[in-house]
Amino acid sequence: MSIYKKHVFVCTGGKTCPTQGSMETFFAMKNLVKELGLKSDIRINKAGCMGECGSGPMVVVYPDAVWYAGVNEEGGRRIVNEHLVSGRVVEALLHHR
Repeated sequence: MSIYKKHVFVCTGGKTCPTQGSMETFFAMKNLVKELGLKSDIRINKAGCMGECGSGPMVVVYPDAVWYAGVNEEGGRRIVNEHLVSGRVVEALLHHR
């Protein structure tokens, strides 16, 4: 059993995510979770390459197994507010293989 209700991985590795602003996305999400007082329920982690280079920054939400692509800072905040807080998947950012 996880101690977190949601665990989020932001790709900050690989060939392209680091050049597409993945660290800014990571910090935007992490800071918003902290501001909202949700640190005990939601964990935001850096992740290595997710094998989807060129589609990033990639963000994956577990246990929902929802993959997001092209997530910038604004998109990261949308994922926190809409998906993690309100339970609505952000359709516009979904990753389609």
